[in-house]
Amino acid sequence: MVRDGIYYGLALLAVAALLAWLTIPALAAIPLLLAAFFLWFFRDPERRIPAVQGAIVSPADGKITDISALEENGERRTRISIFLNVFDVHVNRSPVSGVIEAVEYHNGQFRNAMGAASADSNEQNVVTIRSDAGRVVMKQIAGLLARRIVFHKQAGDTLERGERVGLIKFGSRTDVIFPATAEMKVRVGDHVQGGSTLLAIAPPLPAAPRRRDVAEVR
Repeated sequence: MVRDGIYYGLALLAVAALLAWLTIPALAAIPLLLAAFFLWFFRDPERRIPAVQGAIVSPADGKITDISALEENGERRTRISIFLNVFDVHVNRSPVSGVIEAVEYHNGQFRNAMGAASADSNEQNVVTIRSDAGRVVMKQIAGLLARRIVFHKQAGDTLERGERVGLIKFGSRTDVIFPATAEMKVRVGDHVQGGSTLLAIAPPLPAAPRRRDVAEVR
């Protein structure tokens, strides 16, 4: 369980105890139900991580609402959008193994995360990862209810595929952007699980040219 759930749960249990002591005991049922909800909402189940070279796994639990093609700096890319409702696990996981190149937080609006405009206009955290699947970007995007994005890592950190990296509180959206050469394994409407659902498999990266020694040149 994420620690936030314990904090919320204990606070609400204290409120329930005070209500039961100072007022009508039946009123304690409301904070007790809320405490149970928060303990359930912040659950953090273990997941089986696919061990496939070039695998790109889902960074979040939820429903795939969009798969679209785009172009960045002349490179064809694919974007998968995953909508998390209030009943989904909200822990985010790394979609690939690699090294974080950049972490950029952008302030913005809190529109419906299912809308196409939210990918650019909503408050979000953009994480760029250099991996065996190429350059992969994960976006944590706030929604109508989400008011806090949490990310535990920083630029330069090494990540393992499926590793826990943060969460978005309450309804939200997570996008993952990767090279268009990757073979898709999901489609719009699929329900996915963070860390365990295989979204795509990228082909092996071209081998770097072998450096020739001075003796070879001579």
